[in-house]
Amino acid sequence: MLAVIGGTGLSEMTGFESTGRKRLHTPFADRRVWVELLQYRNNTLAFLLRHGKNHVIPPHKVNYRANLWALHQLGVTQIVAVNAVGGIHESLAPGCFAIPDQIIDYTYGRSNTFFEEDLESVTHIDFTYPFTETLRQALLESVNAANKASSEPRLITDGGVYGCTQGPRLETAAEVSKLKRDGCDLLGMTAMPEAALARELGMDYAMLALSVNRAAGLFEGEIRMEDITAVVEDGMEFVVSVLQSLVQNQAGNGNN
Repeated sequence: MLAVIGGTGLSEMTGFESTGRKRLHTPFADRRVWVELLQYRNNTLAFLLRHGKNHVIPPHKVNYRANLWALHQLGVTQIVAVNAVGGIHESLAPGCFAIPDQIIDYTYGRSNTFFEEDLESVTHIDFTYPFTETLRQALLESVNAANKASSEPRLITDGGVYGCTQGPRLETAAEVSKLKRDGCDLLGMTAMPEAALARELGMDYAMLALSVNRAAGLFEGEIRMEDITAVVEDGMEFVVSVLQSLVQNQAGNGNN
């Protein structure tokens, strides 16, 4: 089964039919994790809101382990994360999309592994390529298909390095300058430990990233939340069309 983890802006999936919600108990939280089951042309999709129903959970407080464990319990094998990001690379102006292929993790203090207690031996995972390439390519094909059908095609960046910062505050201009020197093309606050936990559980993981602002210091003035909100609202219809295409394509390939 394919799952979508919705971030900022993606709180509902217009065009998908809800077939019910699951409340899943995990070893990592007292509260159960809510996952909505959706259908599109008889293909089932699991939908999880990373920040909660009313977008009240900040990035550093998301219970990533509970979320990923719940999806795994449901039988999810592939995850597409939808993320609002700040653009560092010149190609990532507001409204443009990226499907990154690398991560640099700048977070701290997050519960970032399932392999820490009651182990028979120390466990390591290979994380050379944090995004699953086959799913990344399938997502890219779906983006291109959505672009062909759209009256307003979007600029898409294939690849890129995602810098994961702690949040919830936005970055300083000096921090963005450092991230740029480190090789980051875009930045956000939620890909880690989400991507690593998916890898630990053997689930494919890829990201559809919408640039909602130029990162701090790369333009004159300050970042305004109302500008970000406008870009997010404008981009969500395209995001949903991409996900519809992906669900169909993955079902046709026997991956749903």
